Amino acid sequence: MKKQTNYARSIFLVLVLVSLLAFAAILKLTASFCIPITVATMLSFVFYPICNKLKKLHVPWTISIFLCIAVVLILFYFIGTLLISSTKTILSTYPKYEDRFTAIYKIFAQTFKISFDEDLSLFNNLWNSLNVRTMVQNFAITFSSSLVSFSKTVFVVLLFLVFLLFEFESLKTKTSLAFSDEDTSLKIMNIARNTVTEVTHFLSIKFMISLLTGLLVFVGTFVIDMDFPIIWGFIAFLLNFIPTFGSAISCSGTILFAILQFYPNWGHIIFVTILVLSVNLILGNIIEPRWEGTDLGISPFIILVSLSFWGWMWGFVGMVLAVPLMVIIKIICENIDILRPVAILMGTKKRTN
Repeated sequence: MKKQTNYARSIFLVLVLVSLLAFAAILKLTASFCIPITVATMLSFVFYPICNKLKKLHVPWTISIFLCIAVVLILFYFIGTLLISSTKTILSTYPKYEDRFTAIYKIFAQTFKISFDEDLSLFNNLWNSLNVRTMVQNFAITFSSSLVSFSKTVFVVLLFLVFLLFEFESLKTKTSLAFSDEDTSLKIMNIARNTVTEVTHFLSIKFMISLLTGLLVFVGTFVIDMDFPIIWGFIAFLLNFIPTFGSAISCSGTILFAILQFYPNWGHIIFVTILVLSVNLILGNIIEPRWEGTDLGISPFIILVSLSFWGWMWGFVGMVLAVPLMVIIKIICENIDILRPVAILMGTKKRTN
C-alpha cells in the first residue's frame, strides 16, 4: 500500500511538471494578453493596502481606487515629460559628440573593412553602409507601432487594476461562500494575505531603493557636469528593478558614456565609475537587505533562473516581474502539502531551518 502511494505521488508530480510546461507554452503564446493582467495584479497588491488604509480613514473604496489611478497617471505624465525634455537635449547636443562618434566609427570601419569617406559626415557614412537606411526605416515603423501598443497596454492595465481593486473588497466574502469547508477557506485567505504582504513588501522597498539609486546617480552626474543626468538617473532607477543584471547594465552604460564625454580627463571618469558602483553596491547589497529585515527566502540560483526564464518569456517586463512571481509561486507551494518540497528546494537554508 505504501508503494502504491509513492507511485501515485510520483505520477502526480510528473503530471504537475507536464502541466507547468504546457502552461509556460501558453503564457509564451498569449504574452500580449497575460502581461497586462500580471502587471495589473502586481500593482493591485501594492495599491490594495493603500486603499485599505484610506478606507479606515472613512474614505469610500471607489474614491480610494480612483485616487490611486490618479497617482499612476501623474507619474506617467511626469516621467514622459522628463524623457521628452531629455530627448530634445540629446538632439541639441549631438553636434558636440559627432567628432568623437566619427573617430570611433572610423576605427570600427577600418577593423571590419567597411567603406569610410572622411569627406562625408558620420550620418552620411552610416547611411551609405551597413544597410542603415533599411534599419532606420524599420526602426521608425517598429517604434510607431510599439508606441501605439504601449499606450493600449497601459490603458488595459489601468482598466484591469480598477476592477481588481473592486474585486478585492469582496474577496473574503466570496471565498467564504465559494468554499464551505472552513479550513480550505482559511488556507486560501492565508495564501492571498501572505502573497499581498510579501509582494507589497518587496515591491515597495524595491521602488524606494530604485528611486534612491536614480536620485543619487542623477545628483552625482549633475554635480560632475555630465551630460543628460536625468537620463542616467532614470536608467539607474528603471534597471534596478532587475536583480544583478539591471545594475550591471546601468553601470556599464553610464561609465562608457563618461569615457566618451570626459576622455582624456580620467579624474571625472573615475569619479563617475566610483559613484555608480558604490551607489549600486551599498544600496543593493547593504541597505536593501537590512531594510527588508530578511531576505525573500528564495535561492539566488533560483532567482537567476527565473530572470532568464521570465526574460525569455516576456522580455524586459518578464525580468522585472520575475522575483515577485517567484515569491507568489513559493507561497503557494508552502501552503499545499504535496508541493511543500518544491518550496523548500526554492528557498534558502536560512528560511527552511
